[in-house]
Amino acid sequence: MNDLAKPADLERDSEVGVGNTGESWTILRMILWSAEYLKNKGVETGRLDAEWLLAAALGVDRLQLYLKYDRPLRSEEREAFKPLLRRRAGREPLQYIIGRTGFRELELKTDPRVLIPRPETELLVQEVLDWASAGAESVWDMGTGAGAVALSLAAEGTWTRVVATDVSPEALSVAADNAERYDLGGHVEFREGSLFEPLEEGERFDVIVSNPPYIAESEKGELQPEVRDWEPPEALFAGEDGLDVIRQLVAGAPKHLLSGGLLALECGLGQAEGIAADVQATGAFGAVRIRADLTGRPRFVTAERGAV
Repeated sequence: MNDLAKPADLERDSEVGVGNTGESWTILRMILWSAEYLKNKGVETGRLDAEWLLAAALGVDRLQLYLKYDRPLRSEEREAFKPLLRRRAGREPLQYIIGRTGFRELELKTDPRVLIPRPETELLVQEVLDWASAGAESVWDMGTGAGAVALSLAAEGTWTRVVATDVSPEALSVAADNAERYDLGGHVEFREGSLFEPLEEGERFDVIVSNPPYIAESEKGELQPEVRDWEPPEALFAGEDGLDVIRQLVAGAPKHLLSGGLLALECGLGQAEGIAADVQATGAFGAVRIRADLTGRPRFVTAERGAV
């Protein structure tokens, strides 16, 4: 038998992690076989995902796999790995399978109750931290999900008040677990509700930050299965053009920002210019800035509140 299974073999899900051939399945051989298997299932990051899944099955860090890459896997280790690989082949997101996502300095609990935190959102956090270095004290994270933005700001900033809200009680439960893991529960106040509902009358902040839902309903069919079929739709979609939530947030933000306060939003491709125009049209903000993500695409809109 060849070191790697043939493509035809990869289609027989019952043979995931073939172990009845009498041949030795080393860590490296299993990674290579699994990478090809996932590739045939349409997973573009097959090699990396195979490494993460095998590391999870073995209970080790991913990089430790290559310190013992020629070690034969025991039958119980192969059996623990098989269901994880099958789940990924079914296009379940890696982060849901292993149950966590790295985000800046944190490793966050992640499951289908929350949107998977993305690397580009780390830049949104950095925008706020850079701006707030002059001494901002309060921040509201609207649509916190797993708590990635709010908890990162609490962990890295010097805020006296961090409020994180979400329309989903299930998402807030995950965020609270993540806060407890890093002993941040006493630094972040979680509230349930949509948009401005959880805020008190006249409550104002130095910063309003949000990575809201911004995908158009019409784009659903264009999404990868990992996103379309697994992530919570209320965290993804916002009307026909994807801007329903952002429009409401922009319109109401001036009432909840202190003088000179910052509005910082993440948005989808092709949306930044229109959002910037909407922010400017409120008459409540000064210069509006559009920032690019790591790929150079316009992704963030920021603006400072004028005098209240």
